[in-house]
Amino acid sequence: MTADTQPLAREMAVIEARLALAAALSGSEDDIAQADALLEAALAGLGAGGPARRLAERLGLGAFERDCLLLAAGPHLNPRVAPLCARFSGDPQGRVTAAVAMAALPGAQWSALRPDAPLRALRCLRLADPDRPTLSELLIDERMLLALLGEDAMDERLAPLVQPVGASGTLPDTGRQAVTRLVERWWAVRAGEQAPVLQIRHGEGEGADARMIAAAIAERLGRRLHALSPANLPPTSAERHGFAALWRREQLLGGLALLIELPDDPSPDQLAMTADMADRLDDLVVVTGQGALPCRRALVGETLARPDVQERHALWAQGLGREATARLNGATEALARQFELGATAIGRLSALARGMEPDIAKDLLNREARAHAQSRIAAIADVIHPAASWDDLVLPPDLKAVLKGIAAQVRHRAQVHDDWGFAARGSRGLGIAALFAGPSGTGKTMAAEVIAGDLRTDLVRVDLAGVVSKYIGETEKNLSRVFAAAEGSGAVLLFDEADALFGKRSEVSSAHDRYANIEVSYLLQRMESYTGLAILTTNQRESLDGAFFRRLRFVLGFPFPDAPLRRAVWERAFPAQTETQGLDLEQLSRLNVAPGNIRGIAINAAFLAAAQAQPVTMRHVHEAAVLECRKLERPVTAAELGGWL
Repeated sequence: MTADTQPLAREMAVIEARLALAAALSGSEDDIAQADALLEAALAGLGAGGPARRLAERLGLGAFERDCLLLAAGPHLNPRVAPLCARFSGDPQGRVTAAVAMAALPGAQWSALRPDAPLRALRCLRLADPDRPTLSELLIDERMLLALLGEDAMDERLAPLVQPVGASGTLPDTGRQAVTRLVERWWAVRAGEQAPVLQIRHGEGEGADARMIAAAIAERLGRRLHALSPANLPPTSAERHGFAALWRREQLLGGLALLIELPDDPSPDQLAMTADMADRLDDLVVVTGQGALPCRRALVGETLARPDVQERHALWAQGLGREATARLNGATEALARQFELGATAIGRLSALARGMEPDIAKDLLNREARAHAQSRIAAIADVIHPAASWDDLVLPPDLKAVLKGIAAQVRHRAQVHDDWGFAARGSRGLGIAALFAGPSGTGKTMAAEVIAGDLRTDLVRVDLAGVVSKYIGETEKNLSRVFAAAEGSGAVLLFDEADALFGKRSEVSSAHDRYANIEVSYLLQRMESYTGLAILTTNQRESLDGAFFRRLRFVLGFPFPDAPLRRAVWERAFPAQTETQGLDLEQLSRLNVAPGNIRGIAINAAFLAAAQAQPVTMRHVHEAAVLECRKLERPVTAAELGGWL
């Protein structure tokens, strides 16, 4: 017996002595005296207490319940226990039964062995035959046997389902304030009744920051947090009951707290199962995610606030260090303004760039911040990495100037709104929203791409025809996901085919009309509050309700190009690497098609030439132009193509 197990051996010696005394009571006076002396000696050597006494204190067990636990462990730890049980009960197998415990242990009470009493409710012991409780063998749970031996490993039935959550890390001021509020409210409710369930509501893709808040709450309350994912949530009521019993025991043994993490868009069944699980548990339970939890326990909730610009800048500075932040010469401030990242993402990216040369660090941080944002957007919209520049954009000078002005407003938005105080006057109208109207192919999408490239961000293209749903409320839900995902990146949002949602409204004559109007109002409202640039495009400005124009900061018309503008497009149509021969730009500009069609003709002509291993000539362009006009279902006039061949 090692020094570590000697306290347990002394506790077991008391149980052995009690069994010996109980067995001796049917024998001679000398047997009784000898057994009584053995018990006195065991009690005298017990000392301040051993592992059984410590476990009993943690689990809230009384003295008789503690001794039942030791008695059930006896056959596994002391070879003399089974023979003593056999001698006392007459059972040749020497089983530890409820009857033996009731007769041999002091303070015996049947209520301690009820299913709802701690010994069985916490799965410390179970009855081998519940239908015959008196004669049933008392079986100790393996986790409790190991705990008596000093092993602190989590129950093997729980360990695969939950994962320990690390330290909370650096929180912004709003995060620390949320932790304080939730802890104070948890204590206030717990003082009067059962501890409440805490719910941290967060937006899509913000689960990591919510986990940081939960970890900080657990640290503040002296608990070790473990997370249960939705995939591991027991699906049946019986399985949840079993999980809860084992978890309550682990919580008492190790000072644990449970975090249940909901998916971004939980189903009603997931919400119901999560609430049922939380209701079965005690002490600290934190749920993160959206959705109303139908809990019977008190529920205390908090909506996670995204760090503002100043908090994000402080998080970057803390993550990179003061010296590295200074060497980056304003890059962290630009990152804080453009990318609405949470504390977790900023901490992770800071660790990647720490110690790098400034230019390399700037490039890495910009690239990784964009990639982080794209991971949320790609599933619900098309992410376009801008390649076009202002030189590629052929438009009338005054229109191009306005587009550059839009980019400038986005670039200086934080300065005007935050530093100069305009945001303090109210949030309405702070978003930069624009409508680009004009025939197909006149450069609306390219203009949005050029602006995104100028701002060093991505263009997120959303096909409104695909977002609009016939189901009530689904369109708003789809739009909310788009804005929530894009908001963290500073991306330029491009809503194509605005006619699908913004057609002229008639009098509301049905529920469908009413909800269509709600969808339009919702989109305009989100565009007005979006922290980046949101652009609508339409081929038919006349089909839009004029009332909407008042809620857009910019409404730009993209004209069909005249011959000089078409010539400028042709000048840029073929890359410098493309070999051409004898192209007459003056003749090409007579073809009355939009810039988008010109680019299509150019690439088709290049393929025709490549197939013939020749430079691109007027003949190839002529053939490609005829194909493009057929696609457009428009005739080709001699005035346009005459003299090309």
